[in-house]
This record gives sequence, structure tokens and C-alpha cells, in this order.
Amino acid sequence: MSSASRISLISVMLAFFTMGFVDLVGIASNYVKADLQLSDAVANMMPSLVFFWFLVFAVPTGMLMNRIGRRRTVLLSIGVTLLSLLVAMVGQSFALMLCAFSLLGIGNALMQTSLNPLVASVVKGGNLASTLTFGQFVKAIASFLAPYIAVWGATSQLPTFGLGWKVLFPVYAIVGLVALLLLASTPINEGTESGQRATGFLDCVRLLRRPVVALSFAGIVCHVGIDVGTNATAPKLLMERLGMGLDDAAFAASLYFAFRTIGSLTGALLLRVVKGRTFFALSVAMMLSAMAGMAWGSTPAVLYAAIALVGYGNSNIFPMIFAEALRSDADHGNEVSGLMVMGLAGGALFPLVMGVASDAVGQIGAVGVMAIGVAYLFSYIGRISR
Repeated sequence: MSSASRISLISVMLAFFTMGFVDLVGIASNYVKADLQLSDAVANMMPSLVFFWFLVFAVPTGMLMNRIGRRRTVLLSIGVTLLSLLVAMVGQSFALMLCAFSLLGIGNALMQTSLNPLVASVVKGGNLASTLTFGQFVKAIASFLAPYIAVWGATSQLPTFGLGWKVLFPVYAIVGLVALLLLASTPINEGTESGQRATGFLDCVRLLRRPVVALSFAGIVCHVGIDVGTNATAPKLLMERLGMGLDDAAFAASLYFAFRTIGSLTGALLLRVVKGRTFFALSVAMMLSAMAGMAWGSTPAVLYAAIALVGYGNSNIFPMIFAEALRSDADHGNEVSGLMVMGLAGGALFPLVMGVASDAVGQIGAVGVMAIGVAYLFSYIGRISR
């Protein structure tokens, strides 16, 4: 690989790290809830707002890429993400935090839609799939580190300039700024693909008339809902069942992301020797077991094992469903891709319902909502190619 290609690859990997900033909303919503004494239903509005913007911006971002190019779209997404961190850094009120997380969601919607195509401009041939997988691993590192940085800021004896747990925001902002500057100074030949016809909203919606596409869309909604829901609910489970304080319970989010990271690394290897449908079934079985453990577990060992299982089990669901949807209609790959990214809005729906359920009956209510999503994924097993 040439020096220029290596720099281009490093710049897009830093962008993947920036993409992972979106997952800080899970631990951040727990700290904001404690700071402002909010109910679960109100606090869960924050992760819901983040993922609502996927519904709004996924398809328009595809159109924007065709106008300004992939690299510029990714740069715009990083810029919006940095603005969200700045607002969160200075904000104290609930309204400002909602504004910050809305901007974080908009930036991430732009990035999720544009970064993978940009990688295709940097890496050619058979290395594309492995590079995208590594990008997801880099993204997961940012997700994994966020709770630890927040806890360090909240408990450290070192000066944090009055930010406390919010030291997370300037730390990530510095990394994001480096990613922005490096990508802005790196020329990338995007070829002629970005001049293709933009995906239209109606083109995407019409595809929902096709059963596999509609069922895959629903599967993506459930996958992301379980992902965001576990991120936000796992610390609350430890606080409710084990009497932990928030700083100690924040470990649960990192445990989840650690096993999701392990899953993303090992999944590609296992899929070479295990049939796709079998691997999907095993993944869903892990999540079903995890739901039982999270619903009725009352010891650290059971709860930790359940959180780890849902992290590993959910780590490869998205790419498998995404691939199945694309295989079902290869002639409309752009439209299918846009629709699947829109499905990430499931991260907005689940936390809202989970918040209402947990306020009513405790965290077992939130787990019950996620279990419905897992049950749907179980019904999807037959759609996965052998």
C-alpha cells in the first residue's frame, strides 16, 4: 500500500472512531437523569432523539452525496458531531442537552450513510469487506471507552475544570477535530460513482411492498432498538438489582460494548465455517438467554453474563440482515441500502417505550420491550440464506 493510500485509510478509520461517539448517549443519559432528577421516560428521550434523525436524514444524505461528494459529506457529518459535543460541554439544562443529542444524531445519520461508500473509494477489490469490518471494530472502541471516560471524570481527583463526567465531551471533541483536519487534508479519488442517480424517498418506500425488504427493515429496527436499549438499561439494572451507584454501574455499558466488539471481530471468521442461518440462530439464542437473565437475574454473575451475551449476540445481526436485504433485490441496491439505514430509527422508538414500561413496573418492563424485539428476530431466522 502506498503512503497516500495509507494516510487515506487512517483518515477514514478516525472517522469510524468519530462515528462511535453516538453510543456515548447511553451513559450520558444516565448521568443527565441523575443530575436533573428525571424519570426514565423523560431521560430516554435523549437516545430516542439521537436515532430519530436516521429516519429523517438517511435518504437525503444519499442525494447530498451525489451533489457534493462522499468526502465532503463525511466532513460535514464530523463538523455537526463536533458542534453537538460543544453544546453538550457547555449545556446544563435539559433543553440544551436535547439540542446536543439531536445534533449528535444528525451528524451520525450523515456519517452512517456516507462513510461506508467513502471506504469503497479508498479500498478496492477483495479487501473492502475486511476493511469495513475493521472500521466497525474501531467504532466499537469509541463506544467501549465512553463509559470509562465519563466515570473517570466523575470520580477523578485530577482537575477536570468543573466538567465532571462531561470531560467525555472535550476528550472526544479533540479526537474528532483531528479526524476532521486529517480527512480534509487527504485527497481521495471518489471515481465516477458519486455521480449516480440519487436515491429518492418514494423509491425506498415502494420497496416495502416486497416481503423480504419489509421484514428486513423491521429486523434492523429491532436490532438497533435492542442495542440502544441495552446500552441505556444495563447500568439501571445493576443499580436496581445490586444497589450500585451510577459510577460503578456504568461498567455495564462498557461490558456490553466489549462483547459487541469481540463479536464483530470473531463473527467474520465464524461465518466462514458456520452456515449463515445457523450463526444467526445461535446469535438470537444468545439474546433470548440474555433477556431471561436480565429479567430475573439478581446476582452480579447472572447480570454480567446476560449483558455480555446480548452484546455478543447482537454484534453481527445488522450486517447479516443488511446483506440478506441486498441479495433480495440486487437491482435496487441503493434504494435498499437507504431503507436499511432508515431502519436505524428503531433506536428512537425502543427507548421511549422502554422508559414508560420501566417507570410503570421497574427495569423488568424495559427488558420485556427488548424481548419483543428479540422474539421478532427469532421469527426472521428462516429468511437468512443457508
